Amino acid sequence: MNWKVKVIISLLSIFIIDQYIKYIFIDGFRLEGSWLSLILVYNKGVAFSMFAFLEEYLKFLQLLLLGVVGFYFYKEKILQSYPIISGILFGAGISNVFDRFIHEGVVDYIYYHGWFDFAVFNFADVMIDFSVGMLFLFYFIKEGKKED
Repeated sequence: MNWKVKVIISLLSIFIIDQYIKYIFIDGFRLEGSWLSLILVYNKGVAFSMFAFLEEYLKFLQLLLLGVVGFYFYKEKILQSYPIISGILFGAGISNVFDRFIHEGVVDYIYYHGWFDFAVFNFADVMIDFSVGMLFLFYFIKEGKKED
């Protein structure tokens, strides 16, 4: 299968799954637990609500960042080398930025409050962390084999 098709399928899959889950919480789903709660929160910043002071400008900066990273991935052939992981990364990133255009902020809903209080996050955030981790892992494995 062509790398472009893999990127598009993985991007759209993550985007659709993430938006569907977010819709469930926007529609009123809520579950309180002793150490994990599923609650609706609109994050006006980025991780841990940083840069919330940028307000409306933040979504445009994130669009620019996605474009720059996308261009870099294309130029450096990362899209071609890791199309599914790249699609996951961009699908999740686009989904979070999309929220900023249609809601008050990014729709977050997973709240861990067990042994410590953690930021509220969502499926797209997990997929971003996963894809970045996999890209680093594969890159270092590939680079390590070159040195042998």
